[in-house]
Amino acid sequence: MTGAEGAAGAVTRAGAEGALSTGTLIVGAGQAGSQLALSLRQGGYESPVLLVGDEPHLPYQRPPLSKAYLAGDVEPDRLLLRGESAYQRIDVQVLTGDPVVTVDPDAGVARTAAGRTIVFDHLALTLGGRPRELSVPGMVTDTGFRVQGIHYLRSLDDARGLRERLADARRVVVIGGGFIGLEFAAGARKAGAEVTVVEAAGRLMGRAVPEEVSEFYLGAHERRGTRVLLGTGLSGIRSSDGKVTGVELADGGMLDADLVLVGVGLVPETDLAMEAGLACEGGIIVDERSATSHPRVVAAGDCTVVHRTDGPPVRHESVNNAVEQAKAAAATILGEPAPERVEPWFWSDQYDLKLQMVGRPGPGDELQIEGDLAEESFVLVHRVGDRVTAVLTVNSPRRFMAARRDLQSFAATLA
Repeated sequence: MTGAEGAAGAVTRAGAEGALSTGTLIVGAGQAGSQLALSLRQGGYESPVLLVGDEPHLPYQRPPLSKAYLAGDVEPDRLLLRGESAYQRIDVQVLTGDPVVTVDPDAGVARTAAGRTIVFDHLALTLGGRPRELSVPGMVTDTGFRVQGIHYLRSLDDARGLRERLADARRVVVIGGGFIGLEFAAGARKAGAEVTVVEAAGRLMGRAVPEEVSEFYLGAHERRGTRVLLGTGLSGIRSSDGKVTGVELADGGMLDADLVLVGVGLVPETDLAMEAGLACEGGIIVDERSATSHPRVVAAGDCTVVHRTDGPPVRHESVNNAVEQAKAAAATILGEPAPERVEPWFWSDQYDLKLQMVGRPGPGDELQIEGDLAEESFVLVHRVGDRVTAVLTVNSPRRFMAARRDLQSFAATLA
């Protein structure tokens, strides 16, 4: 990635050992980490800020990896959240390709894989997550390497490998009917591959959308030529000469494949936090100010679980959540009041279908559909009594923007 791997200015590459001292150390150079650094400067923070990532790239956008990047519509330089000069302007030092391997919040000391010692006043953990690994027979070769043609999708390097492989793939099996799996399935189908989605649960995107929307997307994918197997487990992977040749199903069936994408969920990165003694349970536990169980440490993004004062713990894996939690974390470090509560929202692009959702849906909500599902443009409204709790739209961007504005205005009255 041009610029992302440059050595000049505020960006330091892995390799050289040495000690660093900073006011705030941000561990994890993704969306949340980049936003936190920016929010500190916007809030008037004057001490040094050091942002450290394990990848060799500057912070970049992940959502396009399963969409525009795979389709070849955008190249790596266009994925950067900010260019190198932007970090120079806000006086933030970025250290790439050198993961932090230990932190001691009490002593205010961290160490990196390359041997650097970093002394800090405040610590921010924006560690993200890693793909949940599939554990079935045949995933690895006799020599212990993953069978060629089996992929996960989380990082830019993952996406690079997938894009190269997809160019020659003819038979693609996607394991997992969540957002990543379905977005990739759409891209693979558009690229001309024969695509089968295998989902163990009884419906698509079951953790995030109501049954009506799952059913709609099942039909939409099937109409575009994707085969979808619901309620179907796996028993193994078949390969020849170290390359994948197929997927064995639990019911005895067999799917030929020369490319397999595994998209069965995200595991929050908590190892560093747990070793440092922070409270973790399904993520690094934070409050609505992104404060952790240690007074010197904040955390934000996919690595966290929020213990709210007005409801059960929640995890949101979205850009919006990463940004808002990062702003809250910066405010906590600055000793400022918490930012205004922002209603969570996310989106997913599958084929020519843009799904957008805003709000906080609950299991007992009444649902009302506006529009015509057959025309692939509709609105689904969640209500509790007269109050709208969430709105999901498909190919209705104006309605989504209006709903987002209305829900945000209502949330402001609760502050």
